[in-house]
Amino acid sequence: MKIITVVGARPNFMKIAPIIKSCRTSKVIEPLIVHTGQHYDEKMSDLFFRQLNIPEPDINLEVGSGSHAAQTAEIMKAFEPVLLYYQPDAVLVVGDVNSTIACGLVAVKIGVKLMHVEAGLRSFDRTMPEEINRLLTDSISDYLFCTEQSGVDNLIDEGIPAEKIFLVGNVMIDTLLTHKARAHKSSILDRLNLNNRKFAVLTLHRPSNVDNPVVFGGILDALEIIQKDLPIIFPIHPRTSRNLTPFNLDRRLEKLPNLHLIEPLGYLDFLKIISTAKLVLTDSGGIQEETTILKVPCLTLRDNTERPVTVEIGSNRIVGTNPDKIIHAYNQVINGRLIEPQIPPLWDGRAADRIVQIIIEKHSKSETQKPKPTRHYDSYKRTLATSRNEF
Repeated sequence: MKIITVVGARPNFMKIAPIIKSCRTSKVIEPLIVHTGQHYDEKMSDLFFRQLNIPEPDINLEVGSGSHAAQTAEIMKAFEPVLLYYQPDAVLVVGDVNSTIACGLVAVKIGVKLMHVEAGLRSFDRTMPEEINRLLTDSISDYLFCTEQSGVDNLIDEGIPAEKIFLVGNVMIDTLLTHKARAHKSSILDRLNLNNRKFAVLTLHRPSNVDNPVVFGGILDALEIIQKDLPIIFPIHPRTSRNLTPFNLDRRLEKLPNLHLIEPLGYLDFLKIISTAKLVLTDSGGIQEETTILKVPCLTLRDNTERPVTVEIGSNRIVGTNPDKIIHAYNQVINGRLIEPQIPPLWDGRAADRIVQIIIEKHSKSETQKPKPTRHYDSYKRTLATSRNEF
């Protein structure tokens, strides 16, 4: 069975790594890796492939950055000929980035089965581009693999047939548990002169936080207070870094001696630093999950989360961007007033194996049934030949 697996942005790499490994172990599935190039610098891409032992991509579309519309369109245009050439049995996409919906749309229009890993997550905030990507990808997918029960419930509420939905656990946690021991050997604490549990980690990248100078400035108001009490390590995202000077925030940061800006980290260094932090402040989705497994308190600088299980079991608190609320939640963490977190069901390091087993079983069953699904490879090739003279 031939499956094209799609990656585009850094969070995708952690999710795809255990799936690729499980596919190859099965000796039934031949996984082909298509890297769209949505994140393309060395820290965001190549380093992660090496550290997570992901094979080099079979195809790199090298799309690069752009507006949501432009990037999505370019990925679709670049992915279509690849799909027609390789003619896979299915396309597997992960997460909620533009690459996810772009490649998913191309697949289903040609009649290729679409599998979505991390399906059903909802923030119920349609101002988030990721929420639109999630909704649309789930609505066209044939197999929907969920990380938590809320995902299953959301999909059922949206009218997705139950036979398409599978609660399998969290592939990001597969990766974390696989590499935790290697990360423990990282020298990042020594390099940054940090002591275990004596610092906080901050990540910020969402447009709603870093593209708005008022919101960004308000978050800094809270960080100004916190850094007086606890050093904050801030691996700064390229998008965030670009906004510092235009918003005149670089001068403010220079006056905060315990807020330390550093370059983006590789996976192993970052895993080490969050696992040994006193707490993490973030607007990322995946980090909410990683801190849950590591039992490190997480303050999410958003008004919502698509990962409610992290809040329900006690590791994560949604604090928004109001400085007073951030500081109040920080004080609660420091004073030990968060409940002892638990581990969500099926977050045991075997999610990828469950996904692959389901795929194999479903494919085997479909091969014995007639008629087989129609894939419009030939007609699409003729269309492309006429319009682009490519075939």
